[in-house]
Amino acid sequence: MTLKPAILAHHLSKCYQLYAQPKDRLKQLIWGQRRQYYQALWALREIDLAIMPGEVIGIVGKNGSGKSTLLQLICGTLTPTSGKVQINGRLAALLELGAGFNPEFTGRENIWMNAAIIGLTQQEIADRIEQIIDFSEIRHFIDQPVKTYSSGMYVRLAFSIAISVDPDILIIDEALSVGDGAFARKSFNRIMQLRDSGKTILFCSHSLFQIESLCNRAFWINQGKLMVEGDVKQVVTAYQQFLDLGVLSSDNNDAAANVQHNDHLSNAKGYARLETVTVEIDGVPCNTAIAKSGQSTMQVDVKFATDPSLPCPTVAVTFHSMDGRVITSAASWEDRIIPQLTQEGIGEVKLLFEQLPLLKGEYLVSVYLLCEQGIHLYDSVYGATKLQVQQQNRLQGFFMIPHQWK
Repeated sequence: MTLKPAILAHHLSKCYQLYAQPKDRLKQLIWGQRRQYYQALWALREIDLAIMPGEVIGIVGKNGSGKSTLLQLICGTLTPTSGKVQINGRLAALLELGAGFNPEFTGRENIWMNAAIIGLTQQEIADRIEQIIDFSEIRHFIDQPVKTYSSGMYVRLAFSIAISVDPDILIIDEALSVGDGAFARKSFNRIMQLRDSGKTILFCSHSLFQIESLCNRAFWINQGKLMVEGDVKQVVTAYQQFLDLGVLSSDNNDAAANVQHNDHLSNAKGYARLETVTVEIDGVPCNTAIAKSGQSTMQVDVKFATDPSLPCPTVAVTFHSMDGRVITSAASWEDRIIPQLTQEGIGEVKLLFEQLPLLKGEYLVSVYLLCEQGIHLYDSVYGATKLQVQQQNRLQGFFMIPHQWK
């Protein structure tokens, strides 16, 4: 028996009609195909995909490349201009969470309405509504209008409804978790449970690290066209080379702006946060530093606080060029280092670079606090230190590779 694809797209295209002025829309309606009063903007062109059950697929591409349009076409929230999509299985989507909520309805009423929209029967909703409310952790407010909810309560309820479907196929646009603290970790764990149970997942993200960590295949979309598909490492490498050419300098700036340091995380259950990040060059703490290539010693001291009931977080440090390219990185989980925690959940790790191998140039040093698997991001500081490296020789590149001449 031949296994049917979970998602099959054939010649999928989406074109938007852009009108210079409102009256042109009326002219187009009157004249039809005989004249064209609009500019055609093709968000997607001739996309062919076959995603098998149980695959975890990553989609990469710059802002405006067509990634979100593809996901919306697969979910059915957009109609293709040409081509078709075939879905085999029950689908749930984490796109614009809560977009279909009626602000005048209570949380309970929105559960009934939205669960029906995504395909649950009345009996299924009745059987699951208490689980949805419990998962959302807003039982005390469930009979209040959602217009009175905070943004955090809003996305908690929306996520709980979307995930209650027990989908065969899960579509995720950017966010692997929602909310903060314990709920962010709980939502992330729920997605990982679906992945581990063999569900089909289509995941769109700017984080190449998460794409490579979670997915077994990937698609790279650029200007509405499918550029490369296949093994995730090959696709990520090809896309990274594209980034390194400097074509996406504006997109790199967006990625940097999206990395935020959560200064005001509460001590609620499930939290983990960076407390201090100190970078020392030759024993001197600094925010902006001058280092000597092949001579200076650099130490990154990271202190963090976490809920002691959580598995111990991990730490990653990255070096970026000033145009946003990641030059190199170090991660505690890759080196099998488990930070030691006090009973209060305070931890500290120190990363040492002796005879700093970076060559001349300016670099940014960033620090990330992640879950024990190195996937879910708790907190981060982008550009904790600006590093200016000087050198005496004429070697070119970003860093020196240990070598011998014979």
